[in-house]
Amino acid sequence: MTDFRQIPARPYGFPYDGPIDPARTALLVIDLQVDFLSPEGYFALKGYDPSRLRAILPAVNRLLKAARAAGCTIVHTRQGYRADGADLTAYELWRRERAGMTGTRALMRGQPGFEIVPEVDVAPGDIIVDKTANGAFSHTDLDHILRARGITHLMFTGCTTDVCVHTTQREACDRNYQCLLIEDACASGDQYAHDATIHLTQVEDGIWGVVAKAAEVIAALAPAL
Repeated sequence: MTDFRQIPARPYGFPYDGPIDPARTALLVIDLQVDFLSPEGYFALKGYDPSRLRAILPAVNRLLKAARAAGCTIVHTRQGYRADGADLTAYELWRRERAGMTGTRALMRGQPGFEIVPEVDVAPGDIIVDKTANGAFSHTDLDHILRARGITHLMFTGCTTDVCVHTTQREACDRNYQCLLIEDACASGDQYAHDATIHLTQVEDGIWGVVAKAAEVIAALAPAL
């Protein structure tokens, strides 16, 4: 434990009270799925450039290697509706129609687009949490899993920074988890929205957590490598 270091984050170091403890820390990899990262997926159908999201994959894999070696819990999330569509509300069906997705199987469980992209290093011991809402705590067992493992600190990567990542981070803060957003290991189709989320995390002296870069996180975990 004494070999690990505090991560130099903004506006204060993470954790706030000393060196990082991998046994109490989870790395969350949010929604790095085919439907978000593929040129033919949901994200592209909405008019966004998925190459922005694909650009973070090398940093995510470096973080996965370091966090796994240090003994952190690894959690991947996947967003999508039930295969039978029973959880699609009228509003959600309307949004799919607006996006030109009527009749498609985009963001539906059991479909190829629902799966995590093969470029992400998912290991057998990693945990996968499936969700319908943007936030990974809403209607899932994520909170129970984390508390069962004694996790108190969360590090966030994935897509998109301003929607599913930030929603999950806000949910986590309200549940009193300590949160670190890794700014170059998350991405949005809208650079302004990404930058705004980085800013929002730090307002009021870190009301939604702190921000660091992947290299700073990896260096703090380096004694385990």
